[in-house]
Amino acid sequence: MKKVLKFNVNGKDYEILISPNKTLLEVLREDLLLTGTKHGCDTGECGLCAVLIDGIPHLSCLTLAITCEGKNITTVEGIDKKEIEIIEKSFLEEGAVQCGFCTPSFVIMAKYLMDRKKKGLNHIDLKEELSGSLCRCTGYTKILKAFERIIK
Repeated sequence: MKKVLKFNVNGKDYEILISPNKTLLEVLREDLLLTGTKHGCDTGECGLCAVLIDGIPHLSCLTLAITCEGKNITTVEGIDKKEIEIIEKSFLEEGAVQCGFCTPSFVIMAKYLMDRKKKGLNHIDLKEELSGSLCRCTGYTKILKAFERIIK
């Protein structure tokens, strides 16, 4: 039996009818057509589907949409233009973008770190914060350097 889900995505209120077993990733991509959140492993291993739920990173492939009732969801499409410019500039200057498939996940993590004002994290702490987001193109050196710029 379908249920009504009321939640806010990227500052806009939604009320949609969904199956109770549908993931947040499926709702975002299929029902709301927000395809910036990527579909990767479906097992929580790659981090490509990261979104912010009430400001905290979550893997949308492992989150049942119905559990987001009344919550505020932020996808890569919902990040403020000023914040995106800071993130983009850092990624471009450090050459941290290759194929770009993992980029939305890293952008979500950058927003999270910026919002939490996690400035001055050392290299090891930063690696720990980003450990849930996989990139198959790089050795993470350039990504970590971009993050160091973002949070300084």
